[in-house]
Amino acid sequence: MKKKVLALLLVLAMVVSLAVGLAACNPNSGDELNEAKLPAFGSDLKIGLICLHDENSTYDKNFIEAMKDTQKQLGLPDDQVIIATGIPETDACYQKACELAEAGCDIIFADSFGHEDYMMQAAAEYPNVQFCHATGTKAHTSTLSNYANAFASIYQGRYLAGVAAGMKLNEMIAAGKITAAQAKMGYVGAWTYAEVISGYTSFYLGAKSVCPTVTMEVSFTGSWYDEAKEKSTALSLIERGCVLISQHADSMGAPNACEEKGVPNVSYNGSTLAACPDTFIISSRINWTPYYNYVAAQVVAGKPVAKDWNGTIENGGVVLTNLGANAMAKGTVEKIVEIREKLVKGTVKVFDTTTFTVNGAALNSYMADVNTDAAFAGDTEAISDGYFHESEYRSAPYFNVEIDGITLLDRAYAD
Repeated sequence: MKKKVLALLLVLAMVVSLAVGLAACNPNSGDELNEAKLPAFGSDLKIGLICLHDENSTYDKNFIEAMKDTQKQLGLPDDQVIIATGIPETDACYQKACELAEAGCDIIFADSFGHEDYMMQAAAEYPNVQFCHATGTKAHTSTLSNYANAFASIYQGRYLAGVAAGMKLNEMIAAGKITAAQAKMGYVGAWTYAEVISGYTSFYLGAKSVCPTVTMEVSFTGSWYDEAKEKSTALSLIERGCVLISQHADSMGAPNACEEKGVPNVSYNGSTLAACPDTFIISSRINWTPYYNYVAAQVVAGKPVAKDWNGTIENGGVVLTNLGANAMAKGTVEKIVEIREKLVKGTVKVFDTTTFTVNGAALNSYMADVNTDAAFAGDTEAISDGYFHESEYRSAPYFNVEIDGITLLDRAYAD
């Protein structure tokens, strides 16, 4: 049976790699641009998934839906996939990981940054179980052979979403709704982490690549999921003159605020078209199904799992939803297809250092904190060949540069 599953997983990898284009993009379609239809087989593989919240969080829903997709593709019955929701970043994560290991799980995933130390603790006690943690930073320096991190070059998707935003700003300028000087975006961020900074910077640079006068203001909520605060933050940004809103936060707060005010919105982790038909432009997200399938294939084959897996546009780990026809600018689909191809070929680099400045000067060198320590000290030169090499030395983001054109209205660090 495991040989059959391994063969299926290899087929999945090939099909997904062929299904990542944007040619099938249809505004208002309910399908993802990267969807692949695949056959199913059964297996004795057992998988556990630990989530910080539940499906009410767009972030956790993204992991859960991907796991359900993998379950369907592999033909796993419900009792062989255990999804644990509402697991905080405390010892409760360690306890749940141990519980899943005792229940016979061959692979255990966890989805939140603060789960890492507890996952590593459990991995040390269950060496025959593969533990995989998303957004973590410690696997590549750990001696645990059964512990791995994963993330994705989501900055590629955010950059493309930024291109869509820039196209919308250009349309508003051409229509006389705003002037070029009024092309100011707002961004609702959770924490002042590299993950969030990398995300909003790539989004801004994508917009700037097509709308050179764009500026952006960022305000932080101090929480990954706080619908009321995310909504009030978006409303505050709109009141400050932001004519388009995006976010790195996990609720419908900001999109709903935009729909109420008639302000174009670029969401994250999935389409908000159903709830926001008049303002939704596009969304980027990490597709975790290719990673789940990869890990399953390695475990079934008795092979090691890479310490750091990085999803990309090419391998299907970074995807875009289709565009909202009511809010998108004319020509956006064609522009995204054009830029996506250049990203894949490497002729466009998201963090090309010729496209931004820091305090008015070019950034030619930057020591990034790749090998995380308590002091968060820089240890790796991240700039070479004219660009910042984000997510190349480990999967989790480490771009935390504050560039010109983006104003931080406040800061919010976790305790």
